Amino acid sequence: MKTVQEMAFSFNKNILASHTGGQLSSDGGLTLCVELMAKFQFTNLADNLLKFNDHRQYCRHSNSSILMQLVMQIIAGYNTDSAATSLVAEPLFKLLLDKPALASQATISRFWQRIDSAGVDAFQTLNQALIDQARLLTNQTTTIIDIDSTHSDTYGNQEATDYNAHYGSEGYHPLLAIDNDGNLLKAILRPGNAYTSTDIKAFLEPLLKHYQDQLPETDILVRGDSGFATPAVYDTCEADDVFYIIRLKRNKRLHNLAEEFVQISDTTEWHETETHYYSATYQATSWPKPRQVYVKSTRVAGELIFSHEFIVTNLTNLTAEAAFELYHKRGQMENYIKEAKEGFFFDKTDSSTFTANAARMMVSVLAYNIINFMKQIALPKTETGLRVSTLRIRLFKVAARVVFTGRRIQLRLSSHHVYHRLFYQVLQRIQAIK
Repeated sequence: MKTVQEMAFSFNKNILASHTGGQLSSDGGLTLCVELMAKFQFTNLADNLLKFNDHRQYCRHSNSSILMQLVMQIIAGYNTDSAATSLVAEPLFKLLLDKPALASQATISRFWQRIDSAGVDAFQTLNQALIDQARLLTNQTTTIIDIDSTHSDTYGNQEATDYNAHYGSEGYHPLLAIDNDGNLLKAILRPGNAYTSTDIKAFLEPLLKHYQDQLPETDILVRGDSGFATPAVYDTCEADDVFYIIRLKRNKRLHNLAEEFVQISDTTEWHETETHYYSATYQATSWPKPRQVYVKSTRVAGELIFSHEFIVTNLTNLTAEAAFELYHKRGQMENYIKEAKEGFFFDKTDSSTFTANAARMMVSVLAYNIINFMKQIALPKTETGLRVSTLRIRLFKVAARVVFTGRRIQLRLSSHHVYHRLFYQVLQRIQAIK
């Protein structure tokens, strides 16, 4: 008998569709993520480092298991808590979490409510512990920390939401730090009307101290756009013997300084674009001392006037051209932020309270970094630039059946998985981690 859940297709009336295929999973490749998380001792770290206002006398779901479930849901591409309603009895999720049933949407909602500001800070501690392990495995010898801010839209009356004139919308204004491997080192949620560099010293200082303690022989470079052109950044870096390269906002004094270098002669080829680089010493009114400033002057073909760009840095041994080339490489950070938002729902603001939304952001950071670790450690070099949307298609979204036999549990993946060779290659590389 035809049911509501059974429908025929117009192109072939003999084909009927219904969600009655049995206990199948569409996320068989998540086993790779859980295998990697096990290598990083994710659950043990979460149990030891995370803090919750948890006064439950009895519970079926520990906080770390709910966190693990949320990370898996995000990696699989399920961007709403309500997805848990359909996943409660999902066989693969139950197997990977070693639970008879998953946490429901209501349980997840209570999970967010148990997190306070100290709990959000603990998420950052967990994130840093995972990054430190990844660094040891990748043998990274240089550290470039790109600082930036972004916007998370809100669509209701969430706590601390406000209008941001730069982005032209209501929301929050997160502050982020990302390294040259694309790892999201740190993130804090701020009210929507916060200026770009608000709280930058409190944000940057402990991060720099951590890496100086962990990697005393490694040079650290901080890069940022003109929103971070503030003595708070320069002084913090200089106090910790850290290099910085920051874009300066144009002003009349800088413009006059650059114009002194401009030379026009009778041999000038006006129909061609020309670019010149200069270095100078400059001291703004708010600076206690002069600093090195590099200038890039560009005249577009057919124009008469030069436009000028400025960066300030304590890398005084660079040429001006090399300094600008190094600065412009920070543009890659925009791609990382875009990936965090579109692929891992970094800007999701479903909760009514500021703290809960900050916790949501940090769980997305954890999910983002786990996949970024996989790219660095387990994927072939030709695949490391893939976005998570592509990885879901190639590795994670694999039909699977969980079969219990005697003493073993078999995970039977689709026989027609196009990227099965890549799957086992990644699995072998993860299992080789010591």
